[in-house]
Amino acid sequence: MLQHRPHTTVVLAMSADGKIADFRRSPARFGSRVDKAHLEKQIAASDAVLFGAGTLRAYGTTLTVSDPILVELRTQAGKPRQPVHIVTTHSANLNPEINFFRQPVRRWLLTTTAGALSWKGRLQTLTSTLGTEAQECPPEFEQILVFETPKREIDIPTALKHLATLHITRLVILGGGELVASLLELDLIDELWLTVCPLILGGNTAPTPVEGKGFLPNLAPKLQLLEVHTVEQEVFLHYRLQRSAD
Repeated sequence: MLQHRPHTTVVLAMSADGKIADFRRSPARFGSRVDKAHLEKQIAASDAVLFGAGTLRAYGTTLTVSDPILVELRTQAGKPRQPVHIVTTHSANLNPEINFFRQPVRRWLLTTTAGALSWKGRLQTLTSTLGTEAQECPPEFEQILVFETPKREIDIPTALKHLATLHITRLVILGGGELVASLLELDLIDELWLTVCPLILGGNTAPTPVEGKGFLPNLAPKLQLLEVHTVEQEVFLHYRLQRSAD
């Protein structure tokens, strides 16, 4: 499987009690400057980043590579200044007015047939309303990728295989918990970087790094700890997913 899809790394910050946001699902800005730099470094090392619509709605933006050194390293490696930013959503119910659509990044949409039709229908409505002005505006998404299972859900394994054909060899997953859970269930995660931040959020509705139905202990994904770094009050944990071949 790994040979036919990008190498995937989940990068998330969480509270000491394992929450990636508060019970209101507010934007998680409790990570330090060091954690943000760590996240930017992981993004800079990728060919694309993938995140769910809920994560995008919470922040309204995505994190771009702004460190001049990281940008220069990408340029020297023959890569674009920014990786591709891919939003995955079943419905494509996104607000086109959020700042994300004005950021200087290549944007792709991974969705279902219904989601693609919904988004394209919105564009057609906009064109009929604004006429030539709308036609001259750059599209919000450079590509709309439709991969669907018979149950009309997003076919993530096929989508990742397709990304590999587009020379995306390293993919960073930025959340949320439902997306991470679905990728883990399909055995499509290779590594995790978890930053443990010094606060407790609590709340039985606050999201965690892995949502979904959960795993029984005998079927739970097993991890191998690769690195531990402590910077001031934060702990950076680097894991690799263990597989039967390991």
